[in-house]
Amino acid sequence: MMIVIAAQSLYEKGTKNLNIALLAHDRRKELMVQFCIAYCGILAGHSLCATNTTGRLVSEATGLRITLYLSCNQGGNQQIGSRIAYNELDMVLFFCDPQLEEEYQGSVTDIARLCDQQNIPFASNVATAEVLIHGLARGDLDWRDIVNPKD
Repeated sequence: MMIVIAAQSLYEKGTKNLNIALLAHDRRKELMVQFCIAYCGILAGHSLCATNTTGRLVSEATGLRITLYLSCNQGGNQQIGSRIAYNELDMVLFFCDPQLEEEYQGSVTDIARLCDQQNIPFASNVATAEVLIHGLARGDLDWRDIVNPKD
């Protein structure tokens, strides 16, 4: 009987609702859409937010409910950055275009720095995002509920 209860509580730990932000540079938006299609089953159990264009594209392709912020060039990155600064997000997936000129890479650096300050898992490419998503599915990020309780 004790083993069944322990297994059940382990399963329940992996089902926590985390707050996840989705961002993507223009040349990475289609990659973000494909990523979200592939992991729609996992993402559906969490609260998602995104900059306007990225979120709209993902939502149209997957049917996922996504809170939309302004487009990147209208301040959406700053809106998401403020949620990071207040430790209101649990994961940030920002698919970056490494070929962009340095002047356009500032938003990535700012978001990454804020995530580092708040110990928020951050992925800037699809390989790291897959590791985080698989960890999310296993319950490896449940420690975020201690740092950022939702109740």
